[in-house]
Amino acid sequence: MHLSIVIPTYNEAEKIIGNLSSIKDYLSKQSYDWEVIIVNDGSTNNTAELVRSFTEKNRDFRLIDNKKNHGKGYAVKQGMLEAIGDYRLFLDADGSTSIDHLDKFWPYVDEGYDIIIGSIEVEGSKIFEHAQWYRRLLGRLAKYLIRFMTGLWGIHDTQRGFKFFTAKAAEDLFPKIKINRFGFDFEVLALAAKIGYKIKEVPVTWNNPSGSTVNIKSYIATFKELVKVRWNLWTGKYG
Repeated sequence: MHLSIVIPTYNEAEKIIGNLSSIKDYLSKQSYDWEVIIVNDGSTNNTAELVRSFTEKNRDFRLIDNKKNHGKGYAVKQGMLEAIGDYRLFLDADGSTSIDHLDKFWPYVDEGYDIIIGSIEVEGSKIFEHAQWYRRLLGRLAKYLIRFMTGLWGIHDTQRGFKFFTAKAAEDLFPKIKINRFGFDFEVLALAAKIGYKIKEVPVTWNNPSGSTVNIKSYIATFKELVKVRWNLWTGKYG
């Protein structure tokens, strides 16, 4: 299997099928083998039912249906370790970064990069923003704080939901992560940098949808996770 795509989803009934259809259209034009794993993170609406119906008609797509909500990090970790592809990409269920950005990533694989991440903080990126003003402000402050706390000075945007790993990097890093929610993004990158994996940041177009469930409480919770990751790095908890 050449490529595995992992999609964590929670209450994305309105958007997930449209995104899956776009992914199918894109992948069906490629010459390599692929699979798509959708991990339902205990959705309380009919997201799982819609995805199950889609997977029954499209056998290269499969559903992992968790009945309880554990967090995005948990769902991504589960999918990445279930995947069998030589390369593994996870992306957001709402389609905020479209699948065709993958075309930009392959040349960096040939250059020897182990991890390639989408970013809205490097030249060439585009942002279509629909979020509240306080989310934009907090997001900007959070990026500087994450870089300071994790030592990821060379990475400007750790939080985009469009990250690509070699199988070796995925199988090495994801068993080690301890954060189940939004903080897993900077956790896995901090671990990768510490181990010595080569990371490339690539500009993407990001369409930030309205109606996001991320709020001030989410930022507070993520800050606590950031402190935990810093402590784990200091104390050698990752082994």
